[in-house]
Amino acid sequence: MFSFFKKAPPPPAPAAEAPALLPEGWVTKPASKPAPEPTAAPSVVAEVAPVAVPAAAPATAPVIAPVIAPPPAPVAAPVPVPPPVLPPPAVPKASPAPVVAPPPPVPTPVAAPAPGPRQSWMERLRAGLRKTGGSIASVFSATKIDDQLYEELEEALLLADAGVKATQFLLDDLKRRVKEARTTDPQAVRGMLIDALAELLSPLEKGLEVGRFTPTVMMVVGVNGAGKTTSIGKLTRHLADADQRVLLAAADTFRAAAREQLGVWADRAQVEIISQEGGDPAAVSFDAVNAGRARGADVVIADTAGRLPTQLHLMEELKKIKRVITKAQEGAPHEVLLVVDGNTGQNALNQVKAFDEALGLTGLIVTKLDGTAKGGVLAAIARERPVPVYFVGVGEKLEDLETFSAREFARALLE
Repeated sequence: MFSFFKKAPPPPAPAAEAPALLPEGWVTKPASKPAPEPTAAPSVVAEVAPVAVPAAAPATAPVIAPVIAPPPAPVAAPVPVPPPVLPPPAVPKASPAPVVAPPPPVPTPVAAPAPGPRQSWMERLRAGLRKTGGSIASVFSATKIDDQLYEELEEALLLADAGVKATQFLLDDLKRRVKEARTTDPQAVRGMLIDALAELLSPLEKGLEVGRFTPTVMMVVGVNGAGKTTSIGKLTRHLADADQRVLLAAADTFRAAAREQLGVWADRAQVEIISQEGGDPAAVSFDAVNAGRARGADVVIADTAGRLPTQLHLMEELKKIKRVITKAQEGAPHEVLLVVDGNTGQNALNQVKAFDEALGLTGLIVTKLDGTAKGGVLAAIARERPVPVYFVGVGEKLEDLETFSAREFARALLE
């Protein structure tokens, strides 16, 4: 056991007698006391020859005892000295082959933790809003906070289609925050603008509720080319992945490929679809709601034909579809969703106002925000017609449709 104190060493053992070495380095036992003189047989010594006795002598000469010097060890017998062994002729050794060091072990690359779904979404949203946010963020490259900075910021917000009312509101709120904080750093002002924009957009942040009614009936409307059918397909896939039974109604009977396009999304999500070739849109919606109730569907989504809000007769048709759905199920439709193209800027605000007055919108889906320079339109909607934004889209892929977060949108726009 390890100790912080050193133990005293044991006393040295008595030294043994040095061993005697024989030729070639052999070792024998230690030398001992001389053996007694032999009495019976005479010992023969290698270097001493026997003395010859004359024949005339009557008695035998006494045997001369060998004189043994006190050697370190007794010599038992003469040991022939072997001839010197000559070392074999040196053979030139071949130079050893160079030893190649093994390559260092290649470290196994440790995969970086995959970003979370919201982090990946933030990156895509930031990339989509780069054109809008770039012009606004460039304002804060100034070295001081003065009237010129506020004028450039006002111009950038108007160019991003934030609208006059929202722009004025943001500037007033920002000036108040700067005055309270007594800051002189333009970068700190940008952080305050993010907080102000997030607070302005917060009324639009609301989740789509499913499950209170069985089935939950949704009616999707919008202008031509806004991305209604594609948004319905993505929403259907997300609902199906959440173990919701979805039934689609192909009520867009005007566009030739609308029914086929919706059918493709139904096949991908493995859900049922109700459609009629050349049928009445209201009748298709009515049949779909009844079928959803009979089959135990959780959600029924009715796709409608695209139309401009200025086309009054088509707007009246939408009102008819809504009334027929109400007859099929009391209280339905529970959600009236408007799909808005984010590239349309202030025109999107006009669409929200027109469809809201005609149908009473419950939520928005803002699409095509990737690459737009008019992402500030959400600030205008929040200030003038705050209809909740359920989803925002930045591309054609399934994961490019995500729920709306006011804080995330403000950061992606201005950071």
